[in-house]
Amino acid sequence: MEVQSKTQRVKKVILIFLLFAIGLNSSLAQDEEAIKDVIAQETSAFMNVDYKNWADTWLKVPYAYRSYSDATTTTYTEGWEELNKTFADYFKTARPANSEIINDWIEIKIFANGAYVRFTQKIKDNIELEETSQVRVLEKQDGKWKIVCLSAIAKSEAIN
Repeated sequence: MEVQSKTQRVKKVILIFLLFAIGLNSSLAQDEEAIKDVIAQETSAFMNVDYKNWADTWLKVPYAYRSYSDATTTTYTEGWEELNKTFADYFKTARPANSEIINDWIEIKIFANGAYVRFTQKIKDNIELEETSQVRVLEKQDGKWKIVCLSAIAKSEAIN
């Protein structure tokens, strides 16, 4: 009788562990999807000149950071207040772009209330196809993922 109850206890412990592991994987998958959604929302809102939805994807903190580099320019902006000021004219004067946005996810690492994301992004409009290699850092605050760092480098043709 003693052996059977030990076996049953071991089975219960294993079952509890498995249920816990399944729950963690489900939570992780939900966080990954939420992170992808925030990144897609940021890009879409930027391309569609939708300030409210773009700003909603950012954590309004002094350590927010955005950098971009291509063949013609390299820029970076530090802090949410500067970021907000830097793009004020863009959101007042730009016209929405009819673009197709494709994200190829390379890596998503989630740790506590933070996430590191690396991916390539292709934006195709009527004029050209732009491809960038991107890194995003996000923080989860009040149950929502927000961007704190965006770094994008445009792919360029090799110079011979």
